[in-house]
Amino acid sequence: MREWSAQLLDSGNVAALIAGVLSLLLVLSRNTWLLLRNVVTIAHEGGHAVVALLSGRKLNGIRLHSDTSGLTVSTGKPTGPGMVFTLLAGYPAVSLLGLGGAWLVTVDLAHVMLWVCIALLAVMLLAIRNAYGVLSIVLTGGVIFAVSWFATPAWQALCCALFSWFLLFGGLRPIAELRRKRTGGRAPNSDADQLARLTGLPAGIWLAIWFLVGLVAVVIGGTWLLLMPQV
Repeated sequence: MREWSAQLLDSGNVAALIAGVLSLLLVLSRNTWLLLRNVVTIAHEGGHAVVALLSGRKLNGIRLHSDTSGLTVSTGKPTGPGMVFTLLAGYPAVSLLGLGGAWLVTVDLAHVMLWVCIALLAVMLLAIRNAYGVLSIVLTGGVIFAVSWFATPAWQALCCALFSWFLLFGGLRPIAELRRKRTGGRAPNSDADQLARLTGLPAGIWLAIWFLVGLVAVVIGGTWLLLMPQV
């Protein structure tokens, strides 16, 4: 397995660098972003759902919409740490998933990354409450399953590197988009604004925290992908 990965991610890690550049272009391009942002929304809403459950809240359901927005509904105290952490989790979840994926690729466990993603999507599917959400989860899971089943180990490593880069870069763009929306007064009930009302900290502080987490994830994850140990 390690020999196969090394064939694509070898000295200089040219393949990993190309994957990173391609992922960045996919995130920056308006046409590809409009489609692929659905994947980011899945990770975002999944982050809300996981933390809601971990904090003792009851998960009522998740909805994914064709405009790439999403909504995770949970029941519990409307204030307090559980609600704060649930709101806080969405944006960093994307970057942290990318960071975890980068680590798995680095230690030559791309196949584990693929099956973990499939398992998480299967569990998330149980909480989806609308048809478009089901379609998004099934299509995303289908692509990942195809890579895990049909691709050679070397191509699995490359695809996982591409996916990790995409999540790392894709975790930053929604934060910038939210900042622009808030400037125009178009997102009064965003996660950041709800956190501001719950904690008293300005919404801009929460945006800055999320962006900082995303940047750190890009630096660490990118370093892992580009400077991964060679066999």
